[in-house]
Amino acid sequence: MRGQEGSFQRRAVAARSVHHPPLSGIARMILVDADACPVKPEAIRVALRHEMPIVFVANQGLRLPDHPLIRMFVVGDGFDAADDAIAEAAGPRSVVITADILLAERCLKAGAQVLDHKGAAFTTDGIGGQIATRAIMADLRAGLDGQGIGGAKPFAKADRSRFLDALETTVRRVPRRP
Repeated sequence: MRGQEGSFQRRAVAARSVHHPPLSGIARMILVDADACPVKPEAIRVALRHEMPIVFVANQGLRLPDHPLIRMFVVGDGFDAADDAIAEAAGPRSVVITADILLAERCLKAGAQVLDHKGAAFTTDGIGGQIATRAIMADLRAGLDGQGIGGAKPFAKADRSRFLDALETTVRRVPRRP
């Protein structure tokens, strides 16, 4: 992240406990499933440009720029704790960034706009097929006894650019007022 954005002053942001309700009361926001998100700087840039709060949800604290619109929400180590916090906070005026298909489905049901880190939008029409494909791939991997079937393509510069464009477009569609 250093060097990409001159205004980034990287300081640790105080983490808030999962029992404190920092996600409630924020109507219009970007929620980031942050543990393995490769587009944090891009998401921050778009959020600040649109003066929209951005909340990074993870199992441990992350080093983020110190800014009033940027928040860190640390959840416990429980299974799907970050997913549960994001799904609970998501709503019609939220943009969620995640690669987790099951979390995307939950957020879509709450009315949120959902993007993956490559800029592909999850939709209510397509999520069922994506979940089915995920299940088939899991079955294939399980049947190969560790031989592997290859993985996702490496994250490329074009993916970063596509994400930035998609997030910009999506944020513009989110209503400022209910």
